[in-house]
Order: sequence, then C-alpha cells, then structure tokens
Amino acid sequence: MDKSVFKGVECGQTLPVNNIHAVSVSMPILQDVIDYEEGYGEAVEKIKSGYPRFTMHPYLKILALHIKQKYKVSDAYEVVLLSSQDAVNIVSDKYYIHNKIEIKEPFGVILVQNGTTQLQKVLMFIQHVGCNLSSRFAEDYLYNIGLIDTKHKEETEKEELAKDIVISTLAKAYNQPRKNITLSPSGMNAIYGVVKGLRSIQRRNGRDILIQLGWLYLDTMNIVKHHYDQTKIFPDIKNLDLLEEYLKDNGYKITAIITEIPTNPLLQCVDTKRLKSLCKKYNIPLVVDTTLSTAYNLKLEDYADICIESLTKFACGNADVLMGAIILNKNSKLSYMNVEFFKHCDKAYIKDIQRLAFEIKNYESRVKKISSNTKALVEYFKTCSYIDKIYYCLNSENELNYKQIMKDDNSYTGLISVTFKKSFEIIYNNLNFAKGPSLGTEFTLLMPYTYLAHYEYIKSDEGLELLEKIGLPKDILRISVGSENINDIINEFKRLED
Repeated sequence: MDKSVFKGVECGQTLPVNNIHAVSVSMPILQDVIDYEEGYGEAVEKIKSGYPRFTMHPYLKILALHIKQKYKVSDAYEVVLLSSQDAVNIVSDKYYIHNKIEIKEPFGVILVQNGTTQLQKVLMFIQHVGCNLSSRFAEDYLYNIGLIDTKHKEETEKEELAKDIVISTLAKAYNQPRKNITLSPSGMNAIYGVVKGLRSIQRRNGRDILIQLGWLYLDTMNIVKHHYDQTKIFPDIKNLDLLEEYLKDNGYKITAIITEIPTNPLLQCVDTKRLKSLCKKYNIPLVVDTTLSTAYNLKLEDYADICIESLTKFACGNADVLMGAIILNKNSKLSYMNVEFFKHCDKAYIKDIQRLAFEIKNYESRVKKISSNTKALVEYFKTCSYIDKIYYCLNSENELNYKQIMKDDNSYTGLISVTFKKSFEIIYNNLNFAKGPSLGTEFTLLMPYTYLAHYEYIKSDEGLELLEKIGLPKDILRISVGSENINDIINEFKRLED
C-alpha cells in the first residue's frame, strides 16, 4: 500500500507548519533526532525552533541581541530573557546574580557571565521553572520597535473575553469554582507553583518529604530536586504495597504525593481508590498531573486535592501556545489557601490567552474525537503482526484501575505507545505522520520517546540498565492520536504491512 493522505514534513519545519509560535519541530527520520541530541550533523543546521522551554525561539534571539546593543552589554555576559521581573528575582536569589547595569523593560532580563557553569545552571533552572518569555510578547515588542515588519496571522478571542473563556471552560470541565483556578505561562510553571506552595504550607507541620509516584516527566522531577532536600521515588505505580510500607514509618512526614494519571509514555494507571485511601490515612495531599487524561476523560474530583494541566497539549490542540493551569479541588482544605499556590506562578501573556481561548472552545469535542480514534487504532494494532507490545490506558495491566475513574466508554487517553518486531528506525522513517516533541495535537504526532526524553540513558550500559529497570523500552514509539479520519490514520500504518 503506497498511497498516503499524509505528507512527510521536512526536517526543521515548525509543527504546525509555517507557524512561528509552534512548540514542536519536525524530525522525520531517526538520524535527525540523534543529530539534534548530539548537537551536530545536518539536522542541527535545519532545526531553528522547537519546544520553547528547551530551544530559544528565533524572536527571543533577536530580542536578546537588541537588549545587548541597547544597553551596551559586554560580550562577557549572556543576555537571558524571562517572563517577568518576579522571575528575575527568583533566579537572582537562587544564584546570587545581580545585574551590573539597570535594565528597564516590560519583561525580565538577567545578565549571566559567559564561560561559566553558572550560565548553564541558570538556563536549566529557567527550563525547569517554566518562566520563559512568550514568543507572542517578543513578536509584539519587536514589531513595535520596527525590528520585524509582519506579525503572524491567527484566529484569537477578544482580549476582554479571553481569560474568562479559558477559566470558565476549565471550571466546568473540572467541576470547580473559577476562584480555584489560575493560569501560568507553562505547565512546568504550574508545577513550580504547586511545589513551592506545598513546601511553604507543609513545613510548618513538620512535613518535608515529597513522594513521586511513578517515573514522572523529567522536568517535574527536576523541580522537586530544586526545592526538596528529601524526596522519595516509587517508580512502579502498580506496587502500592511498597508505598504503604514506607508510609507506616514516614506517613506524617510527607508533604504530598505527586503522580501522573496515566503515566507518560507507558499509560500506566495507579489504583486511585487505594492511593487516596492511603493519603487520607496520613492526611497527605494528592497532586495529579491530568495533562494526558484531561478532565473530560477521567473523574478525579473524589481523589485529587490539586490538579495540574499543561494546556499546551489537548486544551490547545494545535501546539502553538505554551500555558499551564493549577486547579484546586473545592473538597480539599488546600483550596482555602489558593494564594499560597497562585502567588508563585507568573502571569500568562494576554496574546497567548487570546489564542488559547479560541482553541479551547473545541476542547471537549477534540478530546472525544481523539478518544474514539484511539480506541479504533488500538483495535487495529491488536491485529498487526509487526507490533510487539501496545501500551494504552485500557490494556490488561491498566483496565481495572482506569475504568474505576473513566467518565464514560469514550474516555480513552489519546496516546498509544508501541514497540515493534521490525526495525524501529525503518518504521519511524517510513511513516508519513508529523514527527516531533509534544502531544495532544489535532494532527497525529509521533515521537521516539526515549530518544528525545532520555537520550543520555541510551548511550551507556548503565543508562540502558536503568531504562530496563523502570520498564521503558529504548525503541518505543509514542503516538499522539489526532482527530483526522480514522481510516486514513489506520491506512498509513497499514503501509508497514508491505
């Protein structure tokens, strides 16, 4: 079967195509991914954009150069741009950096000495805290001073309505009052706000150990490391016996338990009822990252004290807005302390909110269409001789746990991860879907997960042993199922049968 309605996207092109605010970038062959991770090769020359927390946006590069020239900054210093002056204060206090010259701008600027380990530490911290300057802010600034002569055309909601639309949509989806929800410039910034808030509240109670349940997203674990001297990781979410035993001695020292439901990319689902029972026994808040499941697929109101969502994913649906949200459960005592969490989050830029407000109106219908496509694609994969293992929310390992919190029969998490009996590289290279980081898009998006998220592990025997220990295959393909015609999606995979 040679015909395909999907067309491969050339390396380095933005995803979505020709969108300056895209948060993903095309890496159509596996060698592109390897080149990108190694920092050399043809792909590095082509890839000029990417996920904003990892890759400096082209407009931010222009803006940084402008600031350098405007304030006559010495070449000995790197100009680092942040979302606000508050973000500058956080970085300055942590790394004892204070600008030698006064810089007055409507965004954050910090000058870090070049050629030092401090610069890399600062950039990594900003990545983890998620306080990057918005590309739309940079676009407006550069346009207003004449450094660019056009702005990207896109559909948005009116400024005066935008925030209300986003907050109201989330409030209805999560069945929570609007006052219990805040927006942040990224999902990681939302996690930062929660981690900081919990630390402030719970250390008064002598609770200073934060538990990570499951092998969480790398930057989530990094944020925790930055703010907690004591953490405990339970990589296997299916083995709650270990957690229960640990809590017998340490239950009243625990700040919170943070987890993903389901996990990324293996789609594992914890026994939420049993986990909540353990939390209640020791009065431990449960924090759930709901990005993958969304509030339209799972009922978590009886379990999660706090939900965190990266709105960049399914809420946006087009991979062109970076934003996050904290949702406090009205049934939790923590909801009365919303200021303790919200005050640590930076403000999302209004143009980003306007764009998201336009996109989020289709949130529920998008999630349900993707769910039905996911269900059909799983059924097809079950018939495929070239598939080794299928990871999805309702496989035999997850079915009981996932079903107990499903909203309805059409509530599949829109991700499938698969391993193959054929060459991973050949399969990856031959599929014509969009390929790059991120998920939750209306277009089907493939990601060689371990190569992009944990490349350092696949380069050493020790790393490969760790991957085996946590059950994460090196050659695993994560499929963010789109809302295209399901027959077209299946037919594209059928090309692998030849």
